[in-house]
Amino acid sequence: MDEPGQQMIHPVEFISGCHSRYVTRMQRDCLLCMALFSRHDAAWGLFRLVLLCFTLGPALSAAEAVPRLVDFSTEVRPLFAKHCTACHGGVKTAGKLSFLYREKALSKGSSGAFAVIPGEPDKSEVIRRVTSVDPDEVMPKPEHGPALSQGEVDVLRQWIRQGAPWSDHWSFLPPVEPARPLIRNKSWPKSTADAHVLAQLESLGLSPSPEATAAEWLRRVTLDLTGLPPSVDDFERFTEDCRSGFETARASRVDRLLASPAFGERWASVWLDLVRYSDTYGFEKDPFREIWPWRDWVIRAFNEGMSFDDFTIRQLAGDLLPNPSAEDLLATAFHRNTQNNTEGGTDDEEFRMAAVLDRVNTTWTTWNATTFGCVQCHAHPYDPFEKADYYRFAAFFNNTEDCDQNDDFPRKPFPNEASSREESLRLQRQAGRLREELNATGVVKLKDLKQWQPILPLSANATGGVIKHEPDGLIRTSGTLPIDVVYTLEIPRIPGATAFRIEILPDSDEAGRPPERGQAISKFALCIKPKGASNQVVKLQDVVVDFLAGPRDPRNVIQAGGGLGSYPVMTGRRWGVMILEKPLEIPEGAGLEIRLEHGIASNGGVQGCALRQFRLSYVKDPGVSEFARSQQRMEAWAEHARLKNRIKELGGPEVPVLVERSQSARRETRVFVRGNRLTLAESVTAGVPKSALVGSRSNPGDRLEMARWLVSDQNPFAARVLANRLWAEMFGRGIVETLEDFGTSGARPTRPELLDHLALRLKGELGWSVKAFLREIALSASYAQSARASAGLLERDPGNSLLARGPRSRLTAEMIRDQGLALSGLLSRKSFGPPVFPPQPEGIWNTVYSGEKWNTSTNEDRFRRAVYTYARRTAGYPLFITFDAPMRDVCSARRMASNTPLQALNTLNDPAFLEMAAALARRMEKAGTLPHDQIRFGLRLVVLDPPKIEDVQSLEALYRDCLKNYRANADLARQLGESPEHAALTLVANAILNLDLSLIR
Repeated sequence: MDEPGQQMIHPVEFISGCHSRYVTRMQRDCLLCMALFSRHDAAWGLFRLVLLCFTLGPALSAAEAVPRLVDFSTEVRPLFAKHCTACHGGVKTAGKLSFLYREKALSKGSSGAFAVIPGEPDKSEVIRRVTSVDPDEVMPKPEHGPALSQGEVDVLRQWIRQGAPWSDHWSFLPPVEPARPLIRNKSWPKSTADAHVLAQLESLGLSPSPEATAAEWLRRVTLDLTGLPPSVDDFERFTEDCRSGFETARASRVDRLLASPAFGERWASVWLDLVRYSDTYGFEKDPFREIWPWRDWVIRAFNEGMSFDDFTIRQLAGDLLPNPSAEDLLATAFHRNTQNNTEGGTDDEEFRMAAVLDRVNTTWTTWNATTFGCVQCHAHPYDPFEKADYYRFAAFFNNTEDCDQNDDFPRKPFPNEASSREESLRLQRQAGRLREELNATGVVKLKDLKQWQPILPLSANATGGVIKHEPDGLIRTSGTLPIDVVYTLEIPRIPGATAFRIEILPDSDEAGRPPERGQAISKFALCIKPKGASNQVVKLQDVVVDFLAGPRDPRNVIQAGGGLGSYPVMTGRRWGVMILEKPLEIPEGAGLEIRLEHGIASNGGVQGCALRQFRLSYVKDPGVSEFARSQQRMEAWAEHARLKNRIKELGGPEVPVLVERSQSARRETRVFVRGNRLTLAESVTAGVPKSALVGSRSNPGDRLEMARWLVSDQNPFAARVLANRLWAEMFGRGIVETLEDFGTSGARPTRPELLDHLALRLKGELGWSVKAFLREIALSASYAQSARASAGLLERDPGNSLLARGPRSRLTAEMIRDQGLALSGLLSRKSFGPPVFPPQPEGIWNTVYSGEKWNTSTNEDRFRRAVYTYARRTAGYPLFITFDAPMRDVCSARRMASNTPLQALNTLNDPAFLEMAAALARRMEKAGTLPHDQIRFGLRLVVLDPPKIEDVQSLEALYRDCLKNYRANADLARQLGESPEHAALTLVANAILNLDLSLIR
């Protein structure tokens, strides 16, 4: 632990005795000297008395007074935000005036006047306007808000008189290590953080609360760190350890909790809210998405103590690391948790772009806690972000391969065993390189052939569409085509042909279509049509395309379907060559036909990806077929097939991941006018807003550099945001209450110096270690306080922002379920694997579009921890939703605790809770034959200490009432157990699970 503050007289205490708003510089210096050099001997006392007379005398003279400096960030900026920026900010700049930027605030407005003239408030237009009584002149206008108070006008006037000094909002400035706080009670703090807490308490005349009891502290820290309650055995071992030293026992217990597998399961839930994790795609159909291996990766990362900077870089850009491992690639599923619309009739590009923008918003909320999403449509109304900044940042994510396809491409298989994962990845890379080499040699062989002859179709037909062929061989379609359209082209007899080429041409009629709406085919078939006999399909040997860039092997077009291009997303001129096994032989009188199918290539989007304009040609070079059948090439394809088969044998779920597009397939990123993707403005390159760049570092140029910037000293946000989030999880509220917004419209930190200290310690001495940071909090004196408070303290600080008492928060939704399972003895400690289906009330999934059913787990999966519960965006698990868990359709940085009757109805009547209560009753029955002993045992499972006799007696009275009722209604009793006694004890157990003692940590 770092050293606590030194015991010194706080200068604020002395200076606060002078109520004058003005103090001369000499007086201020003298007062500071008195505070710093205070001694207890008589000589120093006499010196202080003389000095006091010297300093306070001139203070009565206003003429000699030096006004205090107005703090722009805490006094003037909030004033502008409250009264001015609605019309003179980022969205609106009425009169060409904005109070977001100094250069704009000090520039000439459209009226010709200067709003702010440094040093001259009486000549500044802003002062004239805010003090005007003319309804046509006064600002703000009455319809826009109340006028400035006299105190606010004085602050504004004084700020201008002092030269209108400007500073960035506090969160845009890098954290600075504050001076060591000065405190009287040196024995209380266990860290510098404690000293900061104590310094504020002492300045307000408050003292910390006494320490929590051993039982209270153990329950609090165990639930906070693992999400599970401690057992009575844990408590007894802890109290035994305390006999050898309380501090040592606490440290040992915290270390044990941090090393528990339950730690990662508890803290992963916090991260999954931010990531908008779900086991489904979202939107209308909301089908299953196999992404749970990434959830397991997060749990392992927390348990293994992965540093947060590494955790960040892997998830945002693991695919761009040098020689990335399977785990690096799996980590990138972080941003594949975006929703994916599989509904027929939708525009894939619309929802691909929606996913890109969601990644921008999620990244900024998670790491920077700013409302950057506002900038999608306009400049930020309060913070220094221009609209182009948003799209520059979007460019980091605009060149990944995913494109809202039904198959969630790109996906990679991840076997369950770590060793198999690396083998699978190695084989995938080998197969990929081999495929690229085989295609590249084919391109070299084919691209310079001069013998290509155009094919002039004899006829052309399209199922459900219009197709025609020009005399020069150009084939065109018109109108709307079905997504699974099939072209049938009758062509002249071409005996001896060895290869056919399709050249896909840009469609001038759709020149403005987005690049994701390209053209591709899913199957190519060459058929001989003998007279009076069925068609004969000509065997094709190989396929070569101009370049490879995606998921489907082009060879699939001559097999079971797949796609000619990388996927249906490539506009511009493309070509592909289908090579025959041998020169074409056509019986006398037979015709020749080419069929082009598009079904698989379209992937369900309304726009389809059918060829709109193309040419066909052929070649009769026997060397082409010989090349395709060469022993070397055949052996290479056999090796490729072997690799693919081995990858399939290793198995594993196929998880969607991020993959960067090749340089030849880069997308252009352009600004959306008013956030409308169909109305485009200027083109932009990837970059971070200059207002968020600290120092002279060059702007990041790709996704990996951006990820590294996020956790570098050049980003003023991330360390503060993480420290604040971890603090909030442990204390119930953050130093900045608005965890999601560190901007101008968010809450100010209650202790800015403490937040800066924590941020610098987290990323500095602790090396971004979440575990080490949480350990320091868990062992702090602030955290160890009793949560009990006097009526006076509750009235003065109801939200405990001062931390004059220990934290007291309701359990999270996940903790409520997990605690019930743990206390009842049902909890399965099985880790990892596919999502599970614990009991839930009937009918929850009746509204699910797909018609899927909730198949309740019957084995130990029924009793797994909440983090493994199947998460569906359109029908969340009811207990979690009732207790404020988000639906996870977007990033959620803070759960807003509610208190509703539905919560009690849920925990008292939910079949899952009744099952837990029945199991808890069975545990209680084993504690003795008397109801008193049974109830005492059940209550102690929660409170750890021997329970109070009055609490036991209250539950005994409930037991007697229930028993009387069930003995009179045997059928009702049988619904809860084997006997009226068990049924009555089950209701008592249910009451125990619903006690305030149980639901609070």
